[in-house]
Amino acid sequence: MGVLDVAAYGLSDEERELAAMVRAFADEQVAPRAYEADRTKTLPLDVVAAMGEMGLFGLPFPEEVGGQGGDYVALGLAIEALGRVDQSVAITLEAGVSLGAMPIFRFGTDAQRAQFLPNLLAGRALAGFGLTEPEAGSDAGSTRTTARLEGAEWVIDGAKQFITNSGTAITQFVTVTAVTGHRGDRKEISTIIVPNGTAGFEVGPAYDKVGWHASDTHPLIFTGARVPEANLLGERGRGFANFLSILDEGRVAIAALATGAAEGCLDAALDYAQSRQVFGARLGSRQSIQFMIARMQARVHTARLAWLHAARLRDEGRPFGPEAAIAKLTASDAAMDNARDATQIFGGNGFMNEYPVARHFRDSKILEIGEGTTEVQLLVLARALGLTGDRAA
Repeated sequence: MGVLDVAAYGLSDEERELAAMVRAFADEQVAPRAYEADRTKTLPLDVVAAMGEMGLFGLPFPEEVGGQGGDYVALGLAIEALGRVDQSVAITLEAGVSLGAMPIFRFGTDAQRAQFLPNLLAGRALAGFGLTEPEAGSDAGSTRTTARLEGAEWVIDGAKQFITNSGTAITQFVTVTAVTGHRGDRKEISTIIVPNGTAGFEVGPAYDKVGWHASDTHPLIFTGARVPEANLLGERGRGFANFLSILDEGRVAIAALATGAAEGCLDAALDYAQSRQVFGARLGSRQSIQFMIARMQARVHTARLAWLHAARLRDEGRPFGPEAAIAKLTASDAAMDNARDATQIFGGNGFMNEYPVARHFRDSKILEIGEGTTEVQLLVLARALGLTGDRAA
């Protein structure tokens, strides 16, 4: 049952075909190169190009803008399939869609859409979203990066950190949040498109991360970077609100990635337990191992149900914020727990980087942090239940 049982999750024929296609691609083209990409900390851009040719970057976008006419269930199935074998490749797709192309599609002008979407949706270009700062992570309202209008140009000063897809050879631009003024005592936060190569915009050296080694992640520095006034993305002062509206979708996609990681650990543990001989018997013949693997399967199943439910709500145009938080919380826990259990089942081999479970162990921790920490998801759910921090008088 480690492999996706498509009949059990109410998928359409088209969704089953997509899942099978991407899983075959992941097994045949991505998995054999995952260890070397991780070891050398290199994003395989030919794999990105191949995903573009398959239409994966355009899955949730309408055909009239160059997309595939699919939805977030389709995107989640693709991300989950990739996450089984290589989380770095999966997050490249996830961020490329949710944080790169989706803001342009949702909030861009016709001219911005025409300029950027064709290459983004074809996988010929990538884009980053610069929200997190050294002093503003989950508390994005503490943004310190500023942008002021001088004539017909925005002048941007500040710094961003942990920005995915921001420094590849095919990165076209980053969208950054910046304080563009004040409304009373509150900051006015807007989003602005900054093309790579802009004078005063520096992409810092890639991070030396614990995991996601092949994913492209950099700090960004803005020192009087000037871009045209027309590079404002969406309405002035709506930058943070617009980002929050996209963040729920990103959480569903991250949940799909985490589900794939949890399943990858399950599959590896199952194979190892069935082939490894310990004290004259298969490792999997021992009840303690059987129970451990059974719990791993339960986590995968629960995580998949959670993200599929949230994605269906999104695709039907219904509210899905709390469900996205539940999916992200459940799936990230599943990935981390399954990575730990799989590593334990592998024993010393699980501590060797050439085994996928070791990579999943390192990679999965960020799933509890990125696109809203576990604590942020709990806060979202508490608020949805009507709980606040107010004290009774």
